[in-house]
Amino acid sequence: MANLSSSLSVPTEQQRRWQDLELGMFCHFGMNTFCDQEWGDGNDSPSLFNPAQLDARQWVRTAKAAGFRYFVLTAKHHDGFCLWPTATTDYSVASSPWREGKGDIVRDCADACREEGIGFGLYLSPWDRHEPCYSDPEAYDLFYASQLEELLMGYGPLVEIWFDGAGSEGREYDWKRIMSLIKQHQPDAMVFNMGAPTIRWVGNEDGLAPYPCWNTAESARVSMFSEGDLKWLPETPRWVPAECDVPIRKDRWFWHPEEEHLLLSLEQLMDIYYRSVGHGATLLLNVTPDNRGLMPEADVNRVISFGNEVRRRFDHPLAELFGEGEVIELVLPRKLVIDHIITMEDIAYGERVRDYKIEVQAGNEWIEMIRGSAIGHKKIDFFQPISTDRIRLTVLESVERPIIKRFAVFNSN
Repeated sequence: MANLSSSLSVPTEQQRRWQDLELGMFCHFGMNTFCDQEWGDGNDSPSLFNPAQLDARQWVRTAKAAGFRYFVLTAKHHDGFCLWPTATTDYSVASSPWREGKGDIVRDCADACREEGIGFGLYLSPWDRHEPCYSDPEAYDLFYASQLEELLMGYGPLVEIWFDGAGSEGREYDWKRIMSLIKQHQPDAMVFNMGAPTIRWVGNEDGLAPYPCWNTAESARVSMFSEGDLKWLPETPRWVPAECDVPIRKDRWFWHPEEEHLLLSLEQLMDIYYRSVGHGATLLLNVTPDNRGLMPEADVNRVISFGNEVRRRFDHPLAELFGEGEVIELVLPRKLVIDHIITMEDIAYGERVRDYKIEVQAGNEWIEMIRGSAIGHKKIDFFQPISTDRIRLTVLESVERPIIKRFAVFNSN
C-alpha cells in the first residue's frame, strides 16, 4: 500500500468532497436582471424588482436534472442589492414589491437545494456600490461581516462561499475576521478566491483550465482586473484546486432580453467540459433566470442536453480498474472500439504523477495514443476510435509511488 506519510501537499477531506462534485451551477440574479445591465451602480430603485413568477425550485431542479451537484446564488452583487431581508440595509428584497416585501430568495434556494439533495453555495460581493459606508474601510468591514454572518448562520450548511475580486483591486478587507466567521459557522464550506481560499479562480471567465492544471498553488489572480499574481493570507493551504466559471450565454452573467442567440452550443459546452473537468478542475456554469424569475426554456433545454450528453459519453465504461505502480494494464474480454479514457489519481495521497503515456495493443504492437503530465483528480483523454483488447497506462515520472483510483475506457459513439 502507498506511503501514508507522504511529504506532498494533500487535500482536506472537505476539498476532496468538493472536487468530487465536479459540476456546479452558478445563478446570477438580482437588480441587474430588471435593468438590462451587468454591473449596476447601486442607484436603481427596489421598486423595479418584481419577479412575479419566481420559482427557485425550477432553477434547482434544472441543475439536478442536468447532473449538477451544487448551486451557487448571487446573494449580493456589486450593486449592493440583497436577495434576503437583511438587517444591515434597506436595499433588499424587503423593500421591493415582490411578495409584498416578505420574500427571501436565499431561503427559497436553500430549501430547494435541500429538497433536491444538492449542495448550496452563496456569492457575496465584497465590493458594494450602494452602501454609503463603503468609503470607510473600518465601518464597511463591520457592515460586511454582519451581512456574511446572517448568511452563514441563517440558511443551513453551505458547500461554497464565493468572493468575487472584481471592483476590489487595491482594497484590503478584514479577511481575518471574515475567515474566522466562516471557520466558526461553516467550517466545511469551500472559500473561493480571496482571504484564505481553499479553492482558486482558474484565471478566466471562459470555463477553461490550462493543461496541466496542478492542484497546488501559492498565489493567483483574484479578478479579471488584477495585475499579476496576488499572495494570499498565510493560512491558505498550498492545495487549492481550481474552479472554472463561465456563463451559458456568451459574456452575459445576468439575463438580458432578446439575447438567446448568445447561448453556447452543445459542442461548445462539451469542449468546456473536456477542458475543465477533463483537466482536473471543477466547472461552475452560469444559467440565469429572466425577469419573470424563471430560467428561460431555451437555456433549460440546452443545459439539460449538456448533462445528458456528459452522461451518455461517460456513465457506462466498457471496462475499468484501479491500481498502484508505474504500469497498469487493462484487459478487455474481447476486442472493442474505444475513443476515450478517464484516469484519476487517488488525490488523498497528493498529486504524484508528473508524466505518463497511454498505449493500446493493435496486433503485436503497442501504439502510443496519449502523452500527458498531470492526472490529478481527473484527466479525460480522447482520440480517434481504435479496436483493441489491451490498454496500458505507464507512469514515466512520479513523485512517490503512483496510486491510480480509476482507469476506465469508453466508446462515445
